[in-house]
Amino acid sequence: MSDFWLKVRKTLKYHWNNKLVSMRASRWNKQKPIAQSPVFILGCSRAGTTLVYKTFSESKQLGSLQKETHDLWASLHSLEEKQWAGHELTADDACIEDAEFVSRYFYSHTGTLEFVDKNNQNGLCLPYLLKLFPKARFVYVKRSPGDNINSLIEGWRKAGEFATWSDKLPVDVNVEKGEFKRWCFFIAQDWKDYINESIENVCAYQYRIMNEAIIKGRVLVPKSQWVEIQYEDLLKDPVNGFKDAFISLGLEFDQHLEQHCGSVLSTPYNAFSEIRLDKWKDGRNAEKVASVLDSVKAISMEMGYK
Repeated sequence: MSDFWLKVRKTLKYHWNNKLVSMRASRWNKQKPIAQSPVFILGCSRAGTTLVYKTFSESKQLGSLQKETHDLWASLHSLEEKQWAGHELTADDACIEDAEFVSRYFYSHTGTLEFVDKNNQNGLCLPYLLKLFPKARFVYVKRSPGDNINSLIEGWRKAGEFATWSDKLPVDVNVEKGEFKRWCFFIAQDWKDYINESIENVCAYQYRIMNEAIIKGRVLVPKSQWVEIQYEDLLKDPVNGFKDAFISLGLEFDQHLEQHCGSVLSTPYNAFSEIRLDKWKDGRNAEKVASVLDSVKAISMEMGYK
């Protein structure tokens, strides 16, 4: 097909999609149904949440935007509005208008109220999400501290990808004596105490604060709406690892999903290097990571890592 006809097809598809979104929005406006049991992927940045999100997005039972939704949620409760205190949201922040906005948006763009969502801040907002959608299902993705902190450090070296939201921070960031000037991933309680810290201390803090928030919040969630996945288990056996998670949340694990999971590690999502366990031990950040492992020992043990 010539470039001309490819452009024509692309243009027609774009306008049709916009028309479809508008039609769905009009349909939603008639009764304003609220999503009942969406699926939210939780976990620290660089823990494997994208791998899990993309796999759940393959389910025929779930709609997916196929992208992170930071901007969507930020439009409801901006960091400026909260004086840059952090990405945390509590049950007190939840309101029916938020539930309607999110339901309408996902229905308009996916055609269903049963959807899967993921962004770097979800784990700090568990009480808020549960208040919006009391029957929501949650998938908590855990990763060993060494590999997760190592990947966070690598992510901070990619500010063009992971710091796009932070250009208006009210303070100067001088992490690692000024090597890192843009804050990556997310901010949480006491984040300003780390703006002049070493990169390893910042990433250990992010690992600790995110997982502490999720573990604190999980007591609010009925067991039937909660599943935990260790990233390392997915590397060893992705088919059975995902199968157990899908079934636990009442979702079908069909042949398509089994085939997808069987090959998912051969086409990794947003991986910085080859997929394997304990990568941090022979990487360029080994000494930095080793120096902060004691600071996250308590939370990592609570997560199931010795």
